[in-house]
Amino acid sequence: MDMLSGDEIANAKLTDWRKLAQGLHARYLVDDFSTGARFVAAVGEAGDALGHHPSASLGAGHVDLKLVSADAIYRDDEGTEHAVEWVTQQDVDLARRITEIAADHGLTADPASVSLIELGLDTADSATIAPVWAALLTGNPGAQGHGTPSDEIRDATGRVPNLWFGDAGDGDVPGQRFHIEVYVPREMAEQRIAAVVAAGGTVIDGSRTPSLTVIADQDGNRGVLCVAESPATVD
Repeated sequence: MDMLSGDEIANAKLTDWRKLAQGLHARYLVDDFSTGARFVAAVGEAGDALGHHPSASLGAGHVDLKLVSADAIYRDDEGTEHAVEWVTQQDVDLARRITEIAADHGLTADPASVSLIELGLDTADSATIAPVWAALLTGNPGAQGHGTPSDEIRDATGRVPNLWFGDAGDGDVPGQRFHIEVYVPREMAEQRIAAVVAAGGTVIDGSRTPSLTVIADQDGNRGVLCVAESPATVD
């Protein structure tokens, strides 16, 4: 199934959901564990009917859900097809059904609170070092290149964050190779940046804000605040 563009995802008007990195994310507030468990069970039945399921995390007072297709089709400039992790129409269809189920259960969505952390590592030779990091993070040296045509590390079980490789030229040894990428909903980006600055941080590159904002702490350690939604934002 073809991957959807950012505009297609935004135009689906999934008010309970936000696109962060590769997938759709939602948080529903629950009064207690049993309420959350009943909701997750109903979501599971809906997924069985559609032949597609979200990942779910049941916490104190909330249920977090993620929808993504592991076999979305991406076509490069030469027309070559790649199977990648991305949002497809089946994710949109199930997201709409889950929104209906949540309403039936009397649950409130809290889309502004969703977030996602990924890791970035600058290197000139990702293909060489990727198996080492795949083995360290997942226990499987072959857990690379899943989800995009590049060498990133993805744990199929979701136990650890994705690790992306950024470009660093030969002989270029930056002061910091690793950085954290934090994805938040578009409507929360300005507030999150303000909180960073109020805490003593600095915006060192805001040229691509809100899509990407590079911040640094007082020691110069960098992080990136990311917004993955299309400019055609969800109303």
